[in-house]
Amino acid sequence: MTSHDVVARIRRLAGTRKVGHAGTLDPMATGLLVIGVDSATRLLHHLVGLDKEYLATVRLGWGTTTDDAEGEALPAASADVVAAIERDLVIDRMAALTGVIEQVPSAVSAVKVDGKRAYQRVREGEQVELKARTVTVAAFELLDVRPGDGCLDLDVRVACSSGTYVRALARDLGAALDVGGHLTALRRTRIGRFDVAEAGELEGFDVAARRLSPSDAARRTLPVVEIGADAARDLRHGKRIAAPADADAVAGPMAAIGPQDVLVAIVERRGPQLKVVTGFPAEEGA
Repeated sequence: MTSHDVVARIRRLAGTRKVGHAGTLDPMATGLLVIGVDSATRLLHHLVGLDKEYLATVRLGWGTTTDDAEGEALPAASADVVAAIERDLVIDRMAALTGVIEQVPSAVSAVKVDGKRAYQRVREGEQVELKARTVTVAAFELLDVRPGDGCLDLDVRVACSSGTYVRALARDLGAALDVGGHLTALRRTRIGRFDVAEAGELEGFDVAARRLSPSDAARRTLPVVEIGADAARDLRHGKRIAAPADADAVAGPMAAIGPQDVLVAIVERRGPQLKVVTGFPAEEGA
């Protein structure tokens, strides 16, 4: 099932076309997908850049053309060489892939090359070489080691910045150990302050019961500025308001939340004032 399939299902369950998600999951992946319904889709843009956490399985022994189990296998390393890999060496090579690193995304990825997705170019037979990008891997933790038939499976936890490819970490770890590597399982467990433990399973999903209030979602996503009724009315009319003192230290977007915990708007500072970036209808902000 793709992320688009999930959105289609939620559209039927919610009875609205206005549904979106906050970051695609590969078809082989499981776990957390944050969905926006109706005006809350306006918040999704701010969720896309949040840090992520995953549980994954890396198979050492050979790489694949896609860096995961869906690709064609590349030449395998000797089973004896793979079996001789020690846990401490794995941890050492994982540590080298932790922190601020330069990562080349998988060729079969959604990265755009001259306006077209890299995976589309690969499917059309093109040779795609992507440029390295700076990403942050806050944690690359080894949870378990499971020997297999000519392979070594590593269960890992990854906490990383948006735009990091866990498939590429598997590929690069395998290369660092000189045996090749690819991803066989991936589960997203967290997006920013949204955790999979709070999520409902898609089968039998109850949209009304699972919906977070816009203000709750905004509080998890952005700095918050509390405003009064007069300021809320002015923002809804598109006017600028004087920036409260608690907005002084914030450079980027903020969630303006009014009386009764209603999300009024996403705002940004313009000198001594706050300007509306995205407004929310009064009846839906609650």
